[in-house]
Amino acid sequence: MRDFLRRISPSFLLAWFRKRKKNQKKRELNEAKSKGHLITFENLVSDLKKSGIQKGDHLLVHSSLSSIGYVENGADAVINALLEVVGDDGNLLMPSSPNAFLQLDYINEIDLFDVKNSPSALGVISEKFRLMKGVIRSEHPTEPVCCYGPMAKQYTKDHFGEITPYTQNSPFYKLTKNKGKILYLGVTLDNAGTSLHLLEDAVTDFKFPIYFDEKFEVDVKRHSGEIETMHTYVHNPLQSKKRKCDKLIPKFIQAGLLKKITIGEADCLLVDSFEMLDFMIKEYKKSGVTMYTPDGS
Repeated sequence: MRDFLRRISPSFLLAWFRKRKKNQKKRELNEAKSKGHLITFENLVSDLKKSGIQKGDHLLVHSSLSSIGYVENGADAVINALLEVVGDDGNLLMPSSPNAFLQLDYINEIDLFDVKNSPSALGVISEKFRLMKGVIRSEHPTEPVCCYGPMAKQYTKDHFGEITPYTQNSPFYKLTKNKGKILYLGVTLDNAGTSLHLLEDAVTDFKFPIYFDEKFEVDVKRHSGEIETMHTYVHNPLQSKKRKCDKLIPKFIQAGLLKKITIGEADCLLVDSFEMLDFMIKEYKKSGVTMYTPDGS
């Protein structure tokens, strides 16, 4: 029922529901604070280590701060805990899209994507991380990714100019080649299933019309300060409304590539990025499994 309602609801109504839910969560967090129910940096580090995240990991994080509970020192504590656990040899990545809704609406509204100054619309943790010293942001206008670590330049350097943000030059794909992990911190595949799009670029003649017909021209203000024009496709909103990402979770668990964990008070998912893409390619070719047809076709 939830999937059906999301598919038929207009964007403005979905935004209203999200805002209403956010305000309710804020009241709950203030109540937790008043009662002294705090999630500390130490709590977070302990939970992350118990989940199986280790020193040297390459870790892509989708997040919702409010889902964790009332966190002492907020987003800073979460970021510092993640960095503590992956260590100096690890790499921490976060999507930092300036758009939280339909790509088509976004691309029609913007005049310029400014790599250094266009804020992330994916929550306070991703925005705080974007602004942190030493973080490098990739230069694709629809799905830029921020990275901190010894391989930050390698992860982010080739994203500009790609016709979609999910090609083999994308940080999302490079994570799979480096056998990285994806942490869904208080979110699920339904609202943060970006890496599932890798399948659609990895196979030839993908069977669904996932991209809008028009190729869009976008001005990008790059790290150098120069403004350059590139082209990109964006998702077809009609097809996007048919996503059923969370219905893939049981398959991923059975395949041993996803496990459910808890960080603070948040229900989370930890995924092997290489195994997920490999599984999706094999299952697509074998029985037509996609995020639109999780049971195959």
